[in-house]
This record gives sequence, C-alpha cells and structure tokens, in this order.
Amino acid sequence: MSTALETSPRSTHAGHHGKDVRSDVHVAFEVRDGGGVEISFESRVAPYYGEAILDQARTILDELGVKHARVSIRDEGALPFVISARIEAAVRRAGLALGKRSLPVQNALSAPSPKDRLRRSRLYLPGSEPKYYINAALHEPDAIILDLEDSVHRDEKDAARILVRNTLRAVDFGACERMVRINQLPLGLEDLADIVSESPDLILMPEVEHPQQVTEVDRMIGELKNRSGIIRPIWIMPILESALGIENAFPIAVASENVAALTIGLEDYTADLGVARTPAGAESQYARSRVVNAARAAGVQAIDSVFSDVADMDGLRRWGEASRALGFEGMGCIHPAQIRVVHEAFTPAPAEIERAQKILAAFQDAQQRGLAVVSLGSKMIDPPVVQRALKLIERAKAMGVVS
Repeated sequence: MSTALETSPRSTHAGHHGKDVRSDVHVAFEVRDGGGVEISFESRVAPYYGEAILDQARTILDELGVKHARVSIRDEGALPFVISARIEAAVRRAGLALGKRSLPVQNALSAPSPKDRLRRSRLYLPGSEPKYYINAALHEPDAIILDLEDSVHRDEKDAARILVRNTLRAVDFGACERMVRINQLPLGLEDLADIVSESPDLILMPEVEHPQQVTEVDRMIGELKNRSGIIRPIWIMPILESALGIENAFPIAVASENVAALTIGLEDYTADLGVARTPAGAESQYARSRVVNAARAAGVQAIDSVFSDVADMDGLRRWGEASRALGFEGMGCIHPAQIRVVHEAFTPAPAEIERAQKILAAFQDAQQRGLAVVSLGSKMIDPPVVQRALKLIERAKAMGVVS
C-alpha cells in the first residue's frame, strides 16, 4: 500500500507498508501541543532490532527539533538510511524541521568520475523505491541512476528527494558512476538543493530544449558545491526529448564545460512528433544522428535512449549494435537483465580489435621509416584511419577486453 501527503499539516505520512513492500518503512506523524514524543513500533524484526530502531527514531526526531509528537512506525525491513529519510519526510510534511536535516553516516566516496569515463550502461532506479538500491551494483552497470523524475509520483517528489540524498550518502555503489535524474526545471532546482551536498557524479537533466537551462543548472551546482566545500566535479548530461531540443543539440552540448555527455529520450521525442516508436527506429534516425553529430562536435559523449521492451533481448542486441554503429557510446537500461546484452553490443568484436592493432602496428612501422601513409592489404592507412583504430583500442582497454 502506498501513502501520499495528507492535507492536514498536523498529521502526515511518509513511506510504504504492506505485504508486497520490502526494504521500506511507513511513518505516521502527528504534531501535538504537549506531552513529549510518543513512538509506537511494529516490525517482523522487532525482537532483534526493535530497540535499535526506536533509539534511531528518537535521535532523528531530536536532530529535527521535534519536541511533541505521536509517531507510528511500521517497518518492512528498512535499513537505517531509509528509516531516517522517511521520518524526516513525515516531519517536513508537517511543516517542522525547517533548515534541519538528519543525515546518516557517510560512506567514503570513491574517486571522482572522469569526464570521459566508460558509460556503456546506466541502470535506472526509482527514487522512491529503496528495495532496488542495495543490490544494484551487483549487476555491474557502468552507472546507476537514482531517478527523481518519471518514476516518482508527483505527490512523492519531496520524500524521494530526501531518500535519494540519504542513498547517495549511505549506499556503496562500488565502481558504478552515481547519477541522479532531477525533475524538469524549476522543480529540478529544488532537487539540486538537497542532493548536490552529497557529491553525485553526474546530473541528468530531462526535457532540455535551450542552452540557458543547462547554464542555470550549472550555476546552481557551482554555488551549492562552494557552499558545501566540494571540489570534485559534478558532470551534466542533458536529455533531449523534443523536436526543439534536437534542433538545439549543439548549443546545449557546449553550454557548459561540465557537460560530459548528450543523450536522447525517445519516448517523449516520438510523442512530440506524434509518431509511434518502432523497434527499427526509423522514426528517430534523424534525431539520433543529430545527437551523435552535436556531441562529437562539442567533444562530449553521445549516449542513446533506453530500449523499452525488457523481454526482447534479441531486439535489444540489434538496437545496441546499430546504436554503436551510429556513433553512440552507450545507452540506458530499465532492467538489470539488459546490462550484459548492452555491454556486449557496445564491445568491439575480436576481428575489429585485431584489425585496429594491425593498423596501429603498420602505421608505427611507417612512421619509423619516414612514411606518412602505408597500405594494409589493399587499403591505404592515413592519420584519420589511425585515429579511429586508436580510439577503438582505447575503448577496448577501458572495457578490459585488451590489456
């Protein structure tokens, strides 16, 4: 059973409970005029962790400045960072805790994410569903996306924002790049105010149509980083999801030096065109080519959309291979089962690698002999061919395919 914000400012709810809910907690919060804080608690693990959870709840309420309230907690196996987020959301919904936060213990951050790092796959995780977070890294995507936009009901945006903030702080995603998809502006600016302090590696911006949107987000990220003393980079990936966004692809890509990649959202794009999205993708060929060309011209990565049919692995493979052939460097995943297929589709074949190695060896030999070009079989090898071979080998190395 899902719960949403109630109209009464004195009685609020946050989180979820029910037989199909796991790794979450439902918090009912009622403001009182006196009597201190009263907490009731229900959980299948109460005999083992009940006292620890109650102690945590009291600490959180104290940090948020709550003096008088009745709190009911129904636990469905939530971890401490989730419990903290749900209590804070319920308290904020009651109009309390203004300017206050209750933050879980912070994990050590991994190394900063390079601008040109490998981004073959990015796995979307709904920002309001903590059950997906803990095991996400086990599927080994190149990146995880904590999504605050389409996967979150409008009434749950505030609670999801707090949960994502705590997740960035408390969950170890291993080698995965940590991305957050914010909401469309101006709501996305509220998202940034809560999450930038936890140093996400990259911000995904939906529905971008003008470069000014990117500069506004970039400016706010910079201000929030300065306020929090953050010196590591936070990259930006605009998502182009309309005909106007596609036409402005290059100005958007160069709007900030912090733009690391450009991507396209095909569900919204085809809806904007008024056409159906097909497995072959003929209806989006122009737009996807435009994104690749704009990204290359701007010196950033081109990343493709998601493939929405999670049961069609053959179709996914064909899409991924065609995407790579078009010039994209990766795509989105909406299910963990898609990750392996996507990685295989974007990995150079052994024959490609072998030919690239031969090209580099032949060119190096020609350079040593003072020649500008050399032939390999019946084909001439000149600098552009060498550059293409060099890029392929560099990507193969990043993927661990060659040493």
